Amino acid sequence: MTPPPAAAVKGGARPQVSHRKHDAEGIERVYVWDLLVRMSHWIIMMSVFILAITGIYIGKPYLIPTGPASEQLVMANMKTVHFYTAIIFALTVASRVIWMFVGSYYARWHQFVPMSPRRRRDVFGMLKFYSFLSKEPPMNVGHNPLAGFFYLLVFGLYFTLILTGFALYSVSATGYMQMWEFLVPIFGGLQMARWIHHLAMWFLLGFVAHHIWSAMLVSRVEGMGLIDSLFSGYKFLPKSWRNRDD
Repeated sequence: MTPPPAAAVKGGARPQVSHRKHDAEGIERVYVWDLLVRMSHWIIMMSVFILAITGIYIGKPYLIPTGPASEQLVMANMKTVHFYTAIIFALTVASRVIWMFVGSYYARWHQFVPMSPRRRRDVFGMLKFYSFLSKEPPMNVGHNPLAGFFYLLVFGLYFTLILTGFALYSVSATGYMQMWEFLVPIFGGLQMARWIHHLAMWFLLGFVAHHIWSAMLVSRVEGMGLIDSLFSGYKFLPKSWRNRDD
């Protein structure tokens, strides 16, 4: 997908350049990640950690308080936190998927599916970088194409966790959550749904560990403020970024 001119600012257009008097020569401060992208990133991250901690406890309690169980309610509190965090997680994931089609340029689906010839070439460029066959990664403004492709798999994990979680909760729920009970036989019964839910969580935690490592590595090598941009939205790019079909 060929991006629109940098001057365009609406809809899926590429972002405007923020000119600052103290910018280094040849470097532009570019607004890449919009507010919804940044918020969904951090909400999902925090939700994953909370869900993992509470989910592990629900599967195998690791806190055994003293005194009557009726006065402690640790399991009940863990399940409550797990459920409401799961709702926040599901709504955030759904919002991010919708934003892939209606959001800003670097939030859209073409950042996840390598459509252009250059992005397809850069998939192999990133593989060479991660396997230490190349000293520098290809320059990408938004998601690099290899990471974007794997994010599709991560969203698959998200929906697997959401749907298996809803299936498990539906059998003991009252009200609107009972509607998800039809998922139980689709996943092969409660025990299989629980096993898939548990396995998907460990795959996701493994991705989180790799994601943190690769973000630090690429940020250090590229020098474009990748990690900073997850808070501010801005990257610091050479002016040649305008000629990239990201």
